[in-house]
Amino acid sequence: MTTPANPQTALERAESLILEVPDYPSSGILFRDITPLLGDAAAFRATVDALIAPFEGQFDVVAGLEARGFLFASAAAYASGAGLMPVRKAGKLPRPAAKVDYALEYGVAVVEAHNDFPRGSRVLVIDDVLATGGTLVAAHALMAELGYEVAGTSVLFEIEDLGGRAALNDPQLHTVFHS
Repeated sequence: MTTPANPQTALERAESLILEVPDYPSSGILFRDITPLLGDAAAFRATVDALIAPFEGQFDVVAGLEARGFLFASAAAYASGAGLMPVRKAGKLPRPAAKVDYALEYGVAVVEAHNDFPRGSRVLVIDDVLATGGTLVAAHALMAELGYEVAGTSVLFEIEDLGGRAALNDPQLHTVFHS
């Protein structure tokens, strides 16, 4: 594969690789398939770099939200030399230290995390999509409960008309792509 000449070109390519799949996983949903982006090394690298760039030197840990947020958070932690914290759905961790409930359109969900880092650790929270904001709001509450400082929030793709930015109310929110 040819490597683009500059990062902006790689980011433009990355955005073009996010496919829209109508009616998945259910009718009326427009799913963003990031698999082609992950398969393009230059686009993936540019995307990870763009996720962490505004926060360089300001975090010790990258928290990735289950499930696709793990993919970007892992790469971001490696690229920045930071630790990695998985934020999982309820029942997926062997020793959760804290959990937070949050509302979904169809019920309630729970996210959990370990307390493997010192209190006061600066955490960059990363997820793939910001839609209504519920998962990210819960992740922020979880970080506070664990005694960590949220250094910022970085998201691959924001669906602007679903109100997630307002729900999250994070002045440090950074999104790479928007709808």
